[in-house]
Amino acid sequence: MGSIELRPFRIEQYYAEHEFTARYMLSSSDCESRTVGELLELEPGAQDALRELWCGYTESPGAPALRAELAAGYDGLGPDDVLVTSCAEEGIFLGCHALLRPGDHAVVETPCYESALELSRSTGAEVSEWRRRHDDGWAYDLDELARLVRAATRLIYVNTPHNPTGSHLTHHELAGVIEIARGCGAVLFCDEVYRDLEHEPELRLPAACEAYERAVSLGSMSKSLGLPGLRLGWLASRDRALLEPVLDLKHYTTICSSAPSELLSTIALRNRRTLLDRNLEIVRGNLELLDDFFERRDDLFAWVRPSAGPIGFPRLAGDVDVEQLCASLVASAGVLLLPGAVYDEPQHVRVGFGRHNMPEALARLDEYLG
Repeated sequence: MGSIELRPFRIEQYYAEHEFTARYMLSSSDCESRTVGELLELEPGAQDALRELWCGYTESPGAPALRAELAAGYDGLGPDDVLVTSCAEEGIFLGCHALLRPGDHAVVETPCYESALELSRSTGAEVSEWRRRHDDGWAYDLDELARLVRAATRLIYVNTPHNPTGSHLTHHELAGVIEIARGCGAVLFCDEVYRDLEHEPELRLPAACEAYERAVSLGSMSKSLGLPGLRLGWLASRDRALLEPVLDLKHYTTICSSAPSELLSTIALRNRRTLLDRNLEIVRGNLELLDDFFERRDDLFAWVRPSAGPIGFPRLAGDVDVEQLCASLVASAGVLLLPGAVYDEPQHVRVGFGRHNMPEALARLDEYLG
């Protein structure tokens, strides 16, 4: 473990202040959730299974039934190729600290969910940013990535589909990233928590762990499936030697996961198509409303249309104080947008469109802007 001090987590600080008091969440990164009762109704016998569940310790790698369902979501992986974590955040922490050491070098795609960058730095490794830019339409510059890697590059961290832009790698670009990683012997750590929520089916990529022998794929129950309250994530890799130090480190963090959460996650995964289809329907419908809104408001917003997931990252006109706008909006209209400063992109806001009440929240924003 490194000794580099972690900076405050700006995204989570902002949400801690506003998320549970704002009436309308117009920046949510997850999709519409469900009640425990609704999950149990997905299959016969589920209610009895939950009532009879033994609330003792669970297996550190995850319950066998859960790992089997997770592995079934990948081509060529088995249950032993999956390690359950107590959330995706723990997976990021464990992955960075198990795979990086002082003297190593890592490349992290940015803008990003802050823990990807900060936890990589906290290991004592030197970290370079593979920065993508709004002015380029959030394009992936593979030549720049190739220039950033070096002999000491141990890990390349990418996120596709992407938070906060809603963009994603193409098949050709993923192959290019893998070629670069293989060329320097780096582990490809791929945050795939929005996988299966591509707006068009043909955009769906193979998981990194399917396509590259030294890749680790990060998954979560929170985003595409809309079940963040279960607090479960996972890491998957064909190289079990990469997961062994992660498990060793997990013994010093959570040890094992919640037994009820593991059971409910297993039920959800057996019915993943039902959950995903409902959330895709919400996302697609809300995205059409956003397209219309940003077309009407093009004097204020520049909109690079997302192609996957429930979030986008519009830029505001340069004379707008974005943080002041967000503060005024939530105070006077009860609508929460996430200011882009938490991603080091101060002229942007993150919008979320994965929830049923997004149209009402968007109407309140429209009214506020006058």
